[in-house]
Amino acid sequence: MHSSTAWDDTTSSTFGAPPSTARRLRQKRGAQTGPNPTDRGKPGSKRHILTDANGIPLAVRLTGANVHDSRMLEEVVDAVPPIRQSWGRPRKRPGKLHADKAYDHRRCRRALTRRRIQPRIARRGVESSARLGRHRWVVERTLAWFGQFRRLAIRYERRADIHTAFLTLASAIIAWRFVQRWFC
Repeated sequence: MHSSTAWDDTTSSTFGAPPSTARRLRQKRGAQTGPNPTDRGKPGSKRHILTDANGIPLAVRLTGANVHDSRMLEEVVDAVPPIRQSWGRPRKRPGKLHADKAYDHRRCRRALTRRRIQPRIARRGVESSARLGRHRWVVERTLAWFGQFRRLAIRYERRADIHTAFLTLASAIIAWRFVQRWFC
């Protein structure tokens, strides 16, 4: 019996079974998408952003919407490029990092301490979100700046590398606007 459908990524070798739901979803919506836990399981992406105190993006990573924030902390912190100084060795990472309650895990605190970064992470059930709001609004404003770019407001690209390139380009434009505004 011959079928006109060729199943290249079959999970089972029995009778040419169709690909799993996750594979079909990646084929349809592209890589770095996952079921969004806040939007009835629709496929979506999540931006993980590390900014400086002024809201300039230092590192941007893209994952599926179902990836927890704390899983990407080490990768985002390691993505920060070296910062040149007038004297001494170039600094690789910031001195301290403010994060919300989603990053309140022992694994995240240890990862930051290993990198000689002082963790300022709100504790779940102990601290209120009001104190963190003094620092959190900077990241929220940067996320709003990303939302102003038409290609980033809704993800149209199936390929994750193209969407990541648009995120990187938007980061460069945001940094350039900051330099123009404050130094020119």
